[in-house]
Amino acid sequence: MISKKIENALNAQINREFFSEYLYLSMEAYLRTKNLDGIANFFHVQTQEEHMHGMKMFNFLIDREGKVSLKAIDAPQTNFKSVIEVFEKTLEHEQLVSKYIDELMDMAIKENDHAVISFLKWFVDEQVEEEATAKNILSRLKLIGGDGHGLLMIDSELATRTFNPAPANP
Repeated sequence: MISKKIENALNAQINREFFSEYLYLSMEAYLRTKNLDGIANFFHVQTQEEHMHGMKMFNFLIDREGKVSLKAIDAPQTNFKSVIEVFEKTLEHEQLVSKYIDELMDMAIKENDHAVISFLKWFVDEQVEEEATAKNILSRLKLIGGDGHGLLMIDSELATRTFNPAPANP
């Protein structure tokens, strides 16, 4: 059994993961209108990852005899000034998600819930990767000024990204 407090916190995080999916879908749409299909592909893969994250939590909660309680998803930002702004928002969002995952981990530690602690370790590691990836792309975009041949090179590079689902049991 899972405590009601952790159940509620996991339900809130499920909602945040699905919001992340929605936000990255919005960024993908913006980038497609700019004919940056490679960078749009990066965000298409992000939407798949965020959906998987939400479903991992969804399934874990059920496995621990908790109740999933889905809530409305807020509308994401839809207009951006530039590709640089898209990645600034991405980094900012991933840092916020990391904060929420850390708070969940703190709660699990405080409640001495070893199953939740074990489960969340995968998400802690995932957030390190998510932030590092966003920082790397953002710094490269800033280096080239967010346009020109450099932007087209980054666009081509990100077109090759594919979705690699995580193992069912991390």
